[in-house]
Amino acid sequence: MPNIVSKPSQEFVNIKEVRDGVVILKNGELKMILMTSSLNFALKSQDEQTAITNQYQNFLNSLDFSVQIFIESRPININPYLELLKDAGKMQINELIQIQTREYTEFIKILVETTNIVSKNFYVVIPFNPPALEVTGKSGILAKLSGIFGNKETGDEKKNKETQFEEYKEQLIQRTEVVMQELIRMGVRAVPLGTEEVIELFYYLYNPGEKEKGKMPTQE
Repeated sequence: MPNIVSKPSQEFVNIKEVRDGVVILKNGELKMILMTSSLNFALKSQDEQTAITNQYQNFLNSLDFSVQIFIESRPININPYLELLKDAGKMQINELIQIQTREYTEFIKILVETTNIVSKNFYVVIPFNPPALEVTGKSGILAKLSGIFGNKETGDEKKNKETQFEEYKEQLIQRTEVVMQELIRMGVRAVPLGTEEVIELFYYLYNPGEKEKGKMPTQE
């Protein structure tokens, strides 16, 4: 019987590292992630819906690069809130308030058990392909990328790599600012995720069961 060797989940993730809020993929592509607010389109008037639709069309037509719109939908873990209500009920001196708190706690518990209640987060991913990715031929791509994100390098090579990264990051930031301005015109707020927020997002995406624990494991 062949030996089955388990591999860490990192080997299946196409991310090399996250630096200054920038996601660096293994092929050298850079990405920034915006977390955005949402609009309740159904509650808008007909004129407002038309204006939002037209602005969204203008937003897409104004881009000369692709973007990814991602919606994260997760069931809400209501248990910490229920425990908080139970503790608050026990601290009440007034018997009537204690009864009302217990009834409200039971109502919330039944509501969650019978209704699929989820939380939704909205993201826009902005990419940037360094010039090295435009080189034709696999060997040419790998050769150029090794000079940018390679592990073995001299002092000068490391300095050049950092300089190139800063240049590419600046161009990515410019793209991100364009997207943010267009979203603001639609009434959507947007903020770029920092390094820790990006790491937390991907950790819980690949480990969905861990989010209920409320804390990521620390790395030594």
